[in-house]
This record gives sequence, C-alpha cells and structure tokens, in this order.
Amino acid sequence: MKLVFIHGSGGTGRVWRYQTENFPGSVAVTLPGHPEGARCASIEEATSWLRSELQSETGSEPLVLVGHSLGGAIALQYALEHPDEVAGIILVGSGARLRVHPATLKAFEQAIDHPESFAEIFAESFRKVAPGFAEELGELTNTLGPAPFLDDLRACDRFDVVERLGEIDVPALAIVGTEDVMTPPKYSTFLEERMPNASARIIDGGTHFVFAEYPDEVNQAIAGFVASLAES
Repeated sequence: MKLVFIHGSGGTGRVWRYQTENFPGSVAVTLPGHPEGARCASIEEATSWLRSELQSETGSEPLVLVGHSLGGAIALQYALEHPDEVAGIILVGSGARLRVHPATLKAFEQAIDHPESFAEIFAESFRKVAPGFAEELGELTNTLGPAPFLDDLRACDRFDVVERLGEIDVPALAIVGTEDVMTPPKYSTFLEERMPNASARIIDGGTHFVFAEYPDEVNQAIAGFVASLAES
C-alpha cells in the first residue's frame, strides 16, 4: 500500500513534514498552482490531476489517501470515482460538504489587492504548532499568497458529496481536533454515521491543523488504521 498525503487550501506537501518523516516511503503531493503550474478549479479537476500523478509514480499499488480539509475532499472524490484503486482513506479536519463563509471568501478577495492584510488572517492559525515548524508554515503561507487560497476555498465551497457518502464503502478514518472551528467534530462524526465503513478519532485540544499540533497522536491513529487494512 502507498500512503499519500494531500494538503489543504493554500498549502503544499511540506505541511505534512511530521507525517512523511514518520512514514518512510510515503508521498506528500503538492497540488498544481502552489505555486507552480495552473491551479485546479474544482475538487473533481484536482482528483483527476492526482490520479494521473499517482499512476505515473505508484502504478497499480493500492492507495491510502490522507487528506487535510480540501485534501480530504479530494480523497472522498477519488474513492467515489476510483474505489478499486483505494485501500482506505483518512480525512483530517474535513467533511462531505465544505461550505466557506462569504465573509472569509471576501477577506481573501480583498487580500489579493491588499496583501498586507493577508498575514493577519493567519495570525492565530499556527499558535499550537511547535515554534520552529509554526514559523516555517507561516513563511510558506506568506510565500504562496492569497490567490491559491482563494481558488482552493472556492473549490471547497462548491464541494458536496453528502448524498453519496453511502456509496463509499472503502475503510475510512476521520480525524479532527476538538477545537477545530473550520471543520468541527460534527463533520467527522457525520462521516462516521453516514459512511458504511468509517470511524472517527477526535483529538482533544486540536484545531484545524491538528496533524501539525499533535503529530504523535495523529501518526498513531494513521499507523493503527494502516495496520488494520493490512490485517483485513
């Protein structure tokens, strides 16, 4: 099985540093337009790109897709479109519907013309991440700028597979922090309730970036899930 990490809105594969260091042989992809290449306009388009990218790298090896937020949407879409290629999916701070508040979209739209306001949006986002990595994530965010975030958030806002969750019968694990206000725990428990083979893991104190804040707990959950796939 090939463990593939998919970042969230406005990120790159570098956000998964604690995970790729812990899982040798895993891959953390960077979606096009972050910053190289043309950005995908939808979750479906990103899913198509990911499949093409992975087929050239992993061939027919079964996939375990681990997606954060936007990346979780891509994992769900991939499982819907190509279930035979997926051994399991792990959704971190994600959901079946990812509506974005209009005020948030407006803030990112304004940040394109007023980049000085961009850093303020993320002032508290990495407060629970270890200082060195928090600084790295902050620099990454500022380097990418608001445009990739805005396009990604628009793609999230259009994503909705609530009515199709029953079709996804591959094993699934939904990980979320208790303090995640962007994709709160109810999103993950909903996935657990509506998907035939899903469970939720709620990590006390975690925010939307729980995988960077509590890497040991998240990595243990991932390892346990992967081990259960190997046993089945």
